[in-house]
Amino acid sequence: MWFLLLGLIAVGLKYFEVGFVAQWSWWVVLIPFGLAVAWWAWADASGYTKRKVVERENERRQARIDRQRSQMGLLTSRSNRRRRGR
Repeated sequence: MWFLLLGLIAVGLKYFEVGFVAQWSWWVVLIPFGLAVAWWAWADASGYTKRKVVERENERRQARIDRQRSQMGLLTSRSNRRRRGR
């Protein structure tokens, strides 16, 4: 995502001829987009993206379970211990 943002800023600066970026070649300005594509390809191929999604879902699920147990007055030291052990 950072590569995409950097690329958009660079294209904007190049297009509006702002500062030293106006003198750069278009190839140099477009490099962050290529890096973004490479990052996304690696992240998808290595399973990084899926692993992060699963981690986020597990955190949300555990927070929901803890919140419900707390509201029912069932939050015990055992459930806290199990959560820390993960």
